Amino acid sequence: MTQSEFRYAHHPEDAKKYTTEDLRREFLINDLFNEDKIKLVYSMYDRLIVGGVMPSSKALKLEPTDDLKAENFLDRRELGIINVGGAGKVIVDGEVYELANKEALYIGKGAKEVVFEKSGDAQPYFYINSAPAHHAYPTKKITKNEAEIVELGEEKYANKRTINKLIVNSVLETCQLQMGMTELQPGSVWNTMPAHTHTRRMEAYFYFDLEEGQTISHFLGQPQETRHIFMKNREAVLSPEWSIHSGVGTSNYTFIWGMAGENMDYGDMDGIKTNELM
Repeated sequence: MTQSEFRYAHHPEDAKKYTTEDLRREFLINDLFNEDKIKLVYSMYDRLIVGGVMPSSKALKLEPTDDLKAENFLDRRELGIINVGGAGKVIVDGEVYELANKEALYIGKGAKEVVFEKSGDAQPYFYINSAPAHHAYPTKKITKNEAEIVELGEEKYANKRTINKLIVNSVLETCQLQMGMTELQPGSVWNTMPAHTHTRRMEAYFYFDLEEGQTISHFLGQPQETRHIFMKNREAVLSPEWSIHSGVGTSNYTFIWGMAGENMDYGDMDGIKTNELM
């Protein structure tokens, strides 16, 4: 069974007036994982789809939603998958890809059938992003050992973190989708700080590995008009092209960033000094 939602894009002048309830309704994506279900959110920000797949007692096939007007989900799209749970497998047109925890799979445009299954006793949680594609690139599995690794931050600023670039153009070819995973070290709680924007592409954040009973405050908005959304474990948030995307937790955590847009240069960003945020 597939649950689908549709989200419109927003003008920054309108977003300034949003209440807490408005912000959560428009940008927060909760209840991503439901037993034996697929949940998809189609966003008008670069037409990115954010989703969660939780196969428990049966295999789950990725079907096109009405928003796509397509025979198959990937007729005009590419797909990125990162497993944030126990061992699972993804079957792409009959070929089986086993995904352990924090392993990724890229599936190119034109694949006809994508099926998700549980492999062992532990529950897999497949987090997915999908973007429009103009070319068919090969399907490829990416482990953490194959990722491009970047160490950033300092302990004194509580932002020491490891960035794992998994589905990026320095690791494999894609049309526009990019995905990676940032792991914060114990004692570090700030991510993407100093903050930045990049109007060439939007972004979605998915937070997980958060200790039970703890919370994350995700910051969004223009640099001089910031807002926050408190989030729980395994929740995602949409970040417009005009918005910063940063967060702080009451403990350390891991998050997946996914991007779509016209520029695939990871370093293309407009930095904002920390003491200039408002």
